[in-house]
Amino acid sequence: MPDRHETLRRMQLVMGDYPDSSRRVPLDMRVEDEFEEDGRIRRLVAFTPEPGDRAFGWLLIPKDRIGSTAGGPAMLCLHQTTGIGKDEPAGLGGLPNLKYAAELTARGHVTFSPDYPNFGQYRVDCYEMGYASASMKGIWNHGRAVDLLTGLPEVDAGRIGVIGHSLGGHNALFAAAFDERLKVAVSSCGFTGFAWNDNEGRGTYGDLTDWSHSGYMPRIKEIYHCRADEMPWDFPDVLAAIVPRAVFVNGTKRDFMRYEGVVHCVNVTRPLYEQAGFPERFDSMHPDCQHDFPPDVRELAYAFVDRILG
Repeated sequence: MPDRHETLRRMQLVMGDYPDSSRRVPLDMRVEDEFEEDGRIRRLVAFTPEPGDRAFGWLLIPKDRIGSTAGGPAMLCLHQTTGIGKDEPAGLGGLPNLKYAAELTARGHVTFSPDYPNFGQYRVDCYEMGYASASMKGIWNHGRAVDLLTGLPEVDAGRIGVIGHSLGGHNALFAAAFDERLKVAVSSCGFTGFAWNDNEGRGTYGDLTDWSHSGYMPRIKEIYHCRADEMPWDFPDVLAAIVPRAVFVNGTKRDFMRYEGVVHCVNVTRPLYEQAGFPERFDSMHPDCQHDFPPDVRELAYAFVDRILG
């Protein structure tokens, strides 16, 4: 079995160092607005991921869970590259196939959908704050979002997962790799093997230019020359870092995240779950569509999450 700590070390060569505990200040969670909807309460929440920073997210709670001290399952829901950020998974705009926070809440989960840096209403200069990448700032913020969920009486801290599409799809894997409290990760159209990456169709295979801008990991260009063969880690390493916790992959056949590379990652990862004795904790679907999270695949993903979190 690959060494998870070695994988995290190599990821930090590209993303920058994971912050130390000095940044883990009280969350100071405040409800900025609240709406009562069919079967749920939707709260606009502000919280403090670290000193001098204030982030935002939609907290959705099934009405029958409000005030419960029994605790139940919860999902961190990460949005794709869209200007409205957290609003899309909460079902407040964007693509109807990506309202997974609203749909999971309807199934009984508490969900939290935070804005990724510089999306939605969250504006922050990650680099002035000392980060080497927006990806690492996202990892830190998503860990603090897990802190927020674990502090809610309606949530069982041992039954939390993460889901995302595209930008949210790889951020779900990054979050789960670094945070073992996340028991299941659902990644939709979130990755391909770096050797198959072609700058979203604008380059040749192995071209990681689309991963190198300030919204992701600038060191991919500065140190690794946007070349897959120079990178110290790849997505099979990230997936292996999550074993034996559960992973569901949606890798569509006509995505710009090349299907062949997704299949390679899946084929490398599946035996690791078999070796660990938990083959049922890894699944993948490959619908014949473009960059999307179709209803039938979402239903399978939700059933997978329900089975893992109970």
